[in-house]
Amino acid sequence: MMLDVREVRITRGEGAQRYSLEVERLQLAAGQQYALVGPSGCGKSTLLDLLALVAAPQQAGRFHFCGEDVASAWRNNRQDYLAGLRSRYLGYVLQTGGLLGFTTVRRNIGLPRALLGLPDDGSVERLAEALGIAEQLDKKPAQLSVGQRQRASCARALAHGPRLLLADEPTAALDPINAERVMQLLLAQATTQGAARMVATHDLDLASRCGLPVLHLQSTRDSDGGVTARLVGP
Repeated sequence: MMLDVREVRITRGEGAQRYSLEVERLQLAAGQQYALVGPSGCGKSTLLDLLALVAAPQQAGRFHFCGEDVASAWRNNRQDYLAGLRSRYLGYVLQTGGLLGFTTVRRNIGLPRALLGLPDDGSVERLAEALGIAEQLDKKPAQLSVGQRQRASCARALAHGPRLLLADEPTAALDPINAERVMQLLLAQATTQGAARMVATHDLDLASRCGLPVLHLQSTRDSDGGVTARLVGP
């Protein structure tokens, strides 16, 4: 099992300003994929940050990632160790793209490989070709359309061959036709690499058209005025 999470809780704020996310159980095998669906503000990004080992929970009965005991690393504040896991095994497509504006698309895509000291094996060019942005490699991100920038972000997340791909509303800024095209391209390339996928989206129809089983975040208002969101399986 690539990801095995049980009895995890993360809380931010207090009283009426409190938000808590509870995950009773979540398992993700190599190559498996889910859409994480819910309205804006329900906590999709919080859950992705948790799975990306960025947001530390206050409670974690079990959190195994690629065979590593992440819960123990959190308890012992082993930040360098967690950063190493993220850089080797995770690819993350941010909602805003997150490309570096001062350098080329080619270098943006190749950044994860460069940070890991991986050789130039043609991965950048192959991904750019597969995602339809091969002609944009030597341009700066500002010279690309919104859709092209999102495809470049997808390529960057996949360039180092991650075992888990996370994507936070990767098509939110696109029109419906381009949104489906980018989503299908992203999932196809992740499938080729054998990566597990978790894609957050508010668009249930898009998730269905792309063949993604759906996980929902359902929220309730608690007696203290705060909100608790719980992950509900397919």
